[in-house]
Amino acid sequence: MLKGIPSILSPDLLKILMEMGHGDEIVLADGNFPAASHALRLIRCDGHAIPELLDAILKFFPLDTYAEHSVALMEVVPGDPAVPVIWDEYKKLVDKHDPHARELKQVERFAFYDRSKQAYAVIATGEKALYANIILKKGVVVES
Repeated sequence: MLKGIPSILSPDLLKILMEMGHGDEIVLADGNFPAASHALRLIRCDGHAIPELLDAILKFFPLDTYAEHSVALMEVVPGDPAVPVIWDEYKKLVDKHDPHARELKQVERFAFYDRSKQAYAVIATGEKALYANIILKKGVVVES
């Protein structure tokens, strides 16, 4: 164990976050997402909810300030009555850690899948909320 690192961040997940470079993307996938078939690198975080993971990750993970959108969400499929209220939690967490972040971009379902296949890693979670999948684009660490 190390001091100051949230225990929800496993050694494998910390390694992935450290390996990523500017512009690399990571997917936090809900329990329904086909994570194993879409991942170049798969990190299992079963039993954990995405907001808890997102909060811990964003303490260390800079979002890309050069990208038009550094955070992407899976868009609701047309005709699906689901209302992803979890997006409000995501927006609050992103604002908390990066007050200059731009809006969270909605990406069509199959475009989201394609983007996930190109992501540096996919984190498979136990998140039960529908349309809870989120992509983060890594930015540059700037020491102040």
